[in-house]
Amino acid sequence: MNWKDEMAERTRQAEQVIQAYLPSEEGYQKHVIEAMNYSMLAGGKRLRPIFLKEAYRMFGGQEKAVEPFMAAIEMIHTYSLVHDDLPCMDNDEYRRGRKSTWAAYGEVMAVLAGDGLLTYAFETAAKAFSLSAYPERVGRAIGILAKKAGISGMLGGQTADIEAEENGETGEELLLFIHENKTAALIQSSLMIGAVLAGASQEEIHKLERVGYLVGVAFQIQDDILDVTSSLEVLGKQTGSDEKNHKATYVSQKGLKQAQEDQKKLSEEAVALISSFAQKNEFLEKLVEQLVTREK
Repeated sequence: MNWKDEMAERTRQAEQVIQAYLPSEEGYQKHVIEAMNYSMLAGGKRLRPIFLKEAYRMFGGQEKAVEPFMAAIEMIHTYSLVHDDLPCMDNDEYRRGRKSTWAAYGEVMAVLAGDGLLTYAFETAAKAFSLSAYPERVGRAIGILAKKAGISGMLGGQTADIEAEENGETGEELLLFIHENKTAALIQSSLMIGAVLAGASQEEIHKLERVGYLVGVAFQIQDDILDVTSSLEVLGKQTGSDEKNHKATYVSQKGLKQAQEDQKKLSEEAVALISSFAQKNEFLEKLVEQLVTREK
């Protein structure tokens, strides 16, 4: 099976798991559940659930307990997108080729749908307790999920990003903080949770946290580079938007050449680190390599 087919199969498997854990659309709260499910079924690469499952497999995990976490991490990622699109945030009417949640269901219902997904993510993750012979691992995994999604992770990064745009000042240190938390935190969470659930050592979990940081930051820098160097035809979205919106990026801070050099250094470290584990997962190694060297 070639790489494209392997990736398609992993995505299909992740999609199947996610759909199995979506809430039923019934009761007086039916409308918000419909909005939640609309958001979850808008498509996407399902990278975070795939990362989680592959880290779990790398350390020999075999229980079904991994599946609620696969769904939960995607619920948290999706809630962040629902709120990002709101008029008070990025004011985007479309997401992945169709109307964003607020444009389809109204602003109030979109706020509630995002809140619902965040809360339901932890309700879903908690279902792993009944599926695992290692409840202490499930507890640790929930703690990681909460920390990386919250003020010490994605939410903290989003806050810093909004304030930086309002203030018009973003130095390199702040920009890296935003990238580490807004982009990398959920990738770190996925890798770490998979490892924790499979019984990996603390040293191995810390190494995967570093891999998640490198992948997330390299991915975001590459995104900044492609916004300058690529085209609508190649990238599939409008380029030059960062400069047009006067948005501080790694390229605007350090210049294109230095951004390319730094991105290459981070990418090489990420690939080397994921390849250094005694436990091998060739698909996971290839996934890391593909993400940090992508051209679109």
